[in-house]
Amino acid sequence: MYRRVAIVTDSTACLPAQLTDQLGIEVVQIQVRIGDHTDDESRIPVPDLVSAMRSNVPVATIPPDPGAFFWTYNELAAQGVRSIVSVHVSSRQSATVEAAKTAAAQVRVPVHVVDTHTCGMSIGYAVQAAAKVAEAGGSVEKVLATAQRRFDRSTELIYVDTLEYLRRGGRIGAAAALVGGVLSMKPLLTMADGQITPLDKVIGADRALNRMLDIAIKRAGTDTVDVAVEHFDAPEKAARLLRNLRRRVPNVRQFMLTQVSSAIGAHVGPGALGITVSPV
Repeated sequence: MYRRVAIVTDSTACLPAQLTDQLGIEVVQIQVRIGDHTDDESRIPVPDLVSAMRSNVPVATIPPDPGAFFWTYNELAAQGVRSIVSVHVSSRQSATVEAAKTAAAQVRVPVHVVDTHTCGMSIGYAVQAAAKVAEAGGSVEKVLATAQRRFDRSTELIYVDTLEYLRRGGRIGAAAALVGGVLSMKPLLTMADGQITPLDKVIGADRALNRMLDIAIKRAGTDTVDVAVEHFDAPEKAARLLRNLRRRVPNVRQFMLTQVSSAIGAHVGPGALGITVSPV
Protein backbone atom coordinates (compact mmCIF):
# COMPACT_ATOMS: atom_id res chain seq x y z
CA MET A 1 0.00 0.00 0.00
CA TYR A 2 1.24 3.53 -0.81
CA ARG A 3 2.12 5.44 2.33
CA ARG A 4 1.70 9.17 2.68
CA VAL A 5 3.72 9.14 5.91
CA ALA A 6 7.02 7.33 6.53
CA ILE A 7 8.35 6.41 9.98
CA VAL A 8 11.99 6.75 11.03
CA THR A 9 13.49 5.91 14.40
CA ASP A 10 16.90 5.18 15.87
CA SER A 11 18.34 1.89 17.04
CA THR A 12 17.63 2.52 20.74
CA ALA A 13 13.99 1.65 19.98
CA CYS A 14 15.13 -2.00 20.36
CA LEU A 15 12.74 -3.31 17.70
CA PRO A 16 13.64 -6.63 16.03
CA ALA A 17 14.75 -6.22 12.41
CA GLN A 18 12.03 -8.58 11.22
CA LEU A 19 9.38 -6.26 12.71
CA THR A 20 10.85 -3.04 11.30
CA ASP A 21 11.10 -4.65 7.87
CA GLN A 22 7.50 -5.85 8.09
CA LEU A 23 6.18 -2.42 9.09
CA GLY A 24 8.46 -0.41 6.79
CA ILE A 25 10.18 1.44 9.65
CA GLU A 26 13.55 3.00 8.80
CA VAL A 27 16.14 2.65 11.57
CA VAL A 28 19.14 4.98 11.79
CA GLN A 29 21.99 3.43 13.75
CA ILE A 30 23.66 4.91 16.81
CA GLN A 31 27.35 4.06 16.88
CA VAL A 32 29.36 2.32 19.59
CA ARG A 33 33.07 2.81 20.16
CA ILE A 34 35.10 0.06 21.83
CA GLY A 35 38.66 1.19 22.38
CA ASP A 36 39.73 2.57 18.98
CA HIS A 37 37.03 0.73 16.97
CA THR A 38 33.76 2.48 16.07
CA ASP A 39 30.85 0.98 14.13
CA ASP A 40 27.06 0.97 13.86
CA GLU A 41 25.72 -0.71 16.95
CA SER A 42 23.97 -3.38 14.88
CA ARG A 43 27.41 -4.55 13.75
CA ILE A 44 28.90 -4.70 17.25
CA PRO A 45 28.64 -8.28 18.58
CA VAL A 46 27.13 -8.18 22.06
CA PRO A 47 29.67 -10.69 23.50
CA ASP A 48 32.49 -8.40 22.33
CA LEU A 49 30.90 -5.39 23.99
CA VAL A 50 30.24 -7.26 27.24
CA SER A 51 33.81 -8.56 27.33
CA ALA A 52 35.21 -5.08 26.77
CA MET A 53 33.07 -3.56 29.51
CA ARG A 54 34.05 -6.21 32.03
CA SER A 55 37.71 -5.71 31.11
CA ASN A 56 37.44 -1.92 31.58
CA VAL A 57 38.16 -1.21 27.91
CA PRO A 58 36.85 2.31 27.15
CA VAL A 59 33.34 2.15 25.67
CA ALA A 60 31.31 5.09 24.36
CA THR A 61 28.23 5.75 22.24
CA ILE A 62 28.03 8.28 19.42
CA PRO A 63 24.79 9.71 17.99
CA PRO A 64 24.18 9.29 14.26
CA ASP A 65 25.78 11.87 12.00
CA PRO A 66 23.21 14.25 10.48
CA GLY A 67 24.23 12.81 7.13
CA ALA A 68 22.80 9.41 8.07
CA PHE A 69 19.44 11.04 8.67
CA PHE A 70 19.73 13.22 5.55
CA TRP A 71 20.20 10.25 3.22
CA THR A 72 17.44 8.27 4.94
CA TYR A 73 15.01 11.17 4.62
CA ASN A 74 16.03 11.88 1.02
CA GLU A 75 15.55 8.26 0.01
CA LEU A 76 12.05 8.26 1.47
CA ALA A 77 11.27 11.53 -0.32
CA ALA A 78 12.44 9.96 -3.58
CA GLN A 79 9.97 7.15 -2.97
CA GLY A 80 7.15 9.68 -2.95
CA VAL A 81 6.20 10.01 0.73
CA ARG A 82 4.61 13.33 1.62
CA SER A 83 5.73 13.56 5.25
CA ILE A 84 8.20 11.85 7.59
CA VAL A 85 7.75 11.28 11.31
CA SER A 86 11.12 10.71 12.99
CA VAL A 87 10.83 9.39 16.56
CA HIS A 88 13.88 9.32 18.82
CA VAL A 89 15.56 8.70 22.15
CA SER A 90 15.43 11.41 24.81
CA SER A 91 17.47 14.51 23.97
CA ARG A 92 18.67 14.47 27.59
CA GLN A 93 20.35 11.13 26.93
CA SER A 94 21.67 11.62 23.39
CA ALA A 95 22.22 14.24 20.68
CA THR A 96 20.27 12.07 18.23
CA VAL A 97 17.30 14.45 18.10
CA GLU A 98 19.62 17.36 17.31
CA ALA A 99 21.21 15.42 14.44
CA ALA A 100 17.78 14.54 13.06
CA LYS A 101 16.65 18.17 13.19
CA THR A 102 19.80 19.33 11.39
CA ALA A 103 19.10 16.87 8.57
CA ALA A 104 15.36 17.63 8.50
CA ALA A 105 16.04 21.28 7.68
CA GLN A 106 17.75 20.21 4.45
CA VAL A 107 15.06 17.87 3.07
CA ARG A 108 12.35 18.86 0.60
CA VAL A 109 9.48 17.07 2.40
CA PRO A 110 8.26 17.95 5.91
CA VAL A 111 10.07 15.99 8.62
CA HIS A 112 8.52 15.98 12.10
CA VAL A 113 11.29 15.16 14.60
CA VAL A 114 9.89 13.86 17.89
CA ASP A 115 11.78 13.82 21.18
CA THR A 116 10.16 11.00 23.17
CA HIS A 117 11.93 11.86 26.45
CA THR A 118 12.37 8.12 26.96
CA CYS A 119 14.23 5.10 25.57
CA GLY A 120 13.96 1.40 24.73
CA MET A 121 10.64 -0.27 24.02
CA SER A 122 8.70 2.78 25.18
CA ILE A 123 9.94 4.19 21.87
CA GLY A 124 9.56 0.83 20.16
CA TYR A 125 5.89 0.44 20.94
CA ALA A 126 5.18 4.08 19.99
CA VAL A 127 6.96 3.63 16.66
CA GLN A 128 5.19 0.34 16.00
CA ALA A 129 1.78 1.90 16.65
CA ALA A 130 2.58 4.94 14.50
CA ALA A 131 3.76 2.72 11.64
CA LYS A 132 0.48 0.79 11.66
CA VAL A 133 -1.49 4.04 11.41
CA ALA A 134 0.75 5.17 8.53
CA GLU A 135 0.33 1.80 6.81
CA ALA A 136 -3.46 2.21 6.98
CA GLY A 137 -3.18 5.58 5.22
CA GLY A 138 -3.50 7.79 8.30
CA SER A 139 -2.64 11.48 8.17
CA VAL A 140 0.62 12.84 9.59
CA GLU A 141 -1.39 14.42 12.42
CA LYS A 142 -2.88 11.05 13.35
CA VAL A 143 0.50 9.33 13.15
CA LEU A 144 2.08 11.96 15.43
CA ALA A 145 -0.79 11.80 17.92
CA THR A 146 -0.59 7.99 18.06
CA ALA A 147 3.15 8.01 18.77
CA GLN A 148 2.81 10.78 21.36
CA ARG A 149 0.02 9.00 23.22
CA ARG A 150 1.97 5.76 23.41
CA PHE A 151 5.28 7.08 24.70
CA ASP A 152 3.60 9.56 27.06
CA ARG A 153 1.69 6.73 28.75
CA SER A 154 4.49 4.14 28.78
CA THR A 155 6.46 3.14 31.87
CA GLU A 156 10.13 2.17 31.60
CA LEU A 157 11.45 0.25 34.63
CA ILE A 158 15.18 -0.48 34.80
CA TYR A 159 17.26 -2.74 37.03
CA VAL A 160 21.06 -2.51 36.96
CA ASP A 161 23.57 -4.65 38.81
CA THR A 162 25.68 -1.53 39.35
CA LEU A 163 25.42 2.17 38.59
CA GLU A 164 29.08 2.25 37.56
CA TYR A 165 28.43 2.00 33.81
CA LEU A 166 25.83 4.78 33.90
CA ARG A 167 28.30 6.90 35.84
CA ARG A 168 31.06 6.28 33.30
CA GLY A 169 28.81 7.26 30.42
CA GLY A 170 27.45 10.39 32.08
CA ARG A 171 23.85 9.15 31.78
CA ILE A 172 23.13 8.79 35.48
CA GLY A 173 21.10 11.99 35.95
CA ALA A 174 19.23 12.22 39.25
CA ALA A 175 20.22 8.64 40.07
CA ALA A 176 23.70 9.93 40.96
CA ALA A 177 22.51 10.21 44.55
CA LEU A 178 22.45 6.41 44.73
CA VAL A 179 26.17 6.02 43.98
CA GLY A 180 28.32 4.92 46.88
CA GLY A 181 25.62 3.00 48.73
CA VAL A 182 25.79 -0.42 50.30
CA LEU A 183 27.15 -2.97 47.80
CA SER A 184 24.13 -5.25 48.26
CA MET A 185 21.74 -2.36 47.60
CA LYS A 186 20.28 -2.75 44.11
CA PRO A 187 18.82 0.36 42.43
CA LEU A 188 15.59 0.40 40.48
CA LEU A 189 15.39 3.22 37.97
CA THR A 190 12.87 4.77 35.61
CA MET A 191 12.71 7.46 32.93
CA ALA A 192 11.25 10.78 34.07
CA ASP A 193 11.53 14.18 32.38
CA GLY A 194 13.81 12.62 29.80
CA GLN A 195 16.46 11.30 32.12
CA ILE A 196 17.20 8.26 34.26
CA THR A 197 15.92 8.78 37.78
CA PRO A 198 15.75 6.68 40.97
CA LEU A 199 12.59 4.70 41.64
CA ASP A 200 13.52 2.49 44.60
CA LYS A 201 16.41 0.80 46.39
CA VAL A 202 16.19 -2.83 47.45
CA ILE A 203 18.71 -5.08 49.20
CA GLY A 204 19.59 -8.07 47.01
CA ALA A 205 19.10 -8.76 43.31
CA ASP A 206 16.19 -11.19 43.71
CA ARG A 207 14.25 -8.81 45.91
CA ALA A 208 14.93 -5.94 43.50
CA LEU A 209 13.62 -7.92 40.54
CA ASN A 210 10.53 -8.98 42.50
CA ARG A 211 9.96 -5.35 43.40
CA MET A 212 10.28 -4.31 39.75
CA LEU A 213 7.80 -7.02 38.81
CA ASP A 214 5.30 -5.79 41.41
CA ILE A 215 5.61 -2.20 40.16
CA ALA A 216 5.08 -3.30 36.55
CA ILE A 217 1.96 -5.27 37.50
CA LYS A 218 0.58 -2.28 39.38
CA ARG A 219 1.29 0.09 36.48
CA ALA A 220 -0.45 -2.29 34.05
CA GLY A 221 -3.55 -2.57 36.21
CA THR A 222 -6.52 -3.91 34.28
CA ASP A 223 -5.92 -1.84 31.14
CA THR A 224 -5.02 -3.44 27.84
CA VAL A 225 -1.26 -3.08 27.54
CA ASP A 226 1.78 -4.19 25.59
CA VAL A 227 4.60 -5.50 27.78
CA ALA A 228 8.25 -5.96 26.89
CA VAL A 229 11.06 -7.45 28.94
CA GLU A 230 14.46 -6.11 27.89
CA HIS A 231 17.87 -7.32 28.98
CA PHE A 232 21.56 -6.90 28.35
CA ASP A 233 23.42 -10.18 28.66
CA ALA A 234 20.85 -11.61 31.08
CA PRO A 235 18.60 -13.90 28.98
CA GLU A 236 17.69 -16.39 31.72
CA LYS A 237 16.60 -13.74 34.21
CA ALA A 238 14.68 -11.94 31.46
CA ALA A 239 12.85 -15.13 30.49
CA ARG A 240 11.90 -15.70 34.14
CA LEU A 241 10.57 -12.15 34.42
CA LEU A 242 8.50 -12.67 31.29
CA ARG A 243 7.00 -15.91 32.63
CA ASN A 244 5.96 -14.14 35.82
CA LEU A 245 4.44 -11.26 33.88
CA ARG A 246 2.47 -13.68 31.70
CA ARG A 247 0.97 -15.22 34.82
CA ARG A 248 0.18 -11.99 36.64
CA VAL A 249 -0.77 -9.29 34.12
CA PRO A 250 -4.35 -9.90 32.95
CA ASN A 251 -4.85 -7.90 29.76
CA VAL A 252 -1.74 -8.02 27.60
CA ARG A 253 -2.11 -7.65 23.85
CA GLN A 254 1.54 -8.30 23.03
CA PHE A 255 4.45 -9.71 25.04
CA MET A 256 7.97 -9.19 23.75
CA LEU A 257 11.35 -10.42 24.97
CA THR A 258 14.30 -8.54 23.51
CA GLN A 259 17.93 -7.74 24.14
CA VAL A 260 18.42 -3.97 24.37
CA SER A 261 20.46 -2.22 21.75
CA SER A 262 24.21 -2.17 22.30
CA ALA A 263 24.03 1.61 22.70
CA ILE A 264 21.76 1.19 25.72
CA GLY A 265 23.73 -1.82 26.97
CA ALA A 266 26.91 0.25 26.92
CA HIS A 267 25.38 2.48 29.60
CA VAL A 268 23.32 0.13 31.76
CA GLY A 269 25.95 -2.64 31.82
CA PRO A 270 25.85 -6.44 31.74
CA GLY A 271 23.06 -7.99 33.78
CA ALA A 272 20.68 -5.08 33.33
CA LEU A 273 16.97 -5.80 32.93
CA GLY A 274 14.01 -3.67 32.01
CA ILE A 275 10.24 -3.87 31.80
CA THR A 276 8.20 -1.64 29.52
CA VAL A 277 4.46 -1.30 30.17
CA SER A 278 2.75 0.50 27.31
CA PRO A 279 -1.04 1.03 27.47
CA VAL A 280 -2.65 0.44 24.09
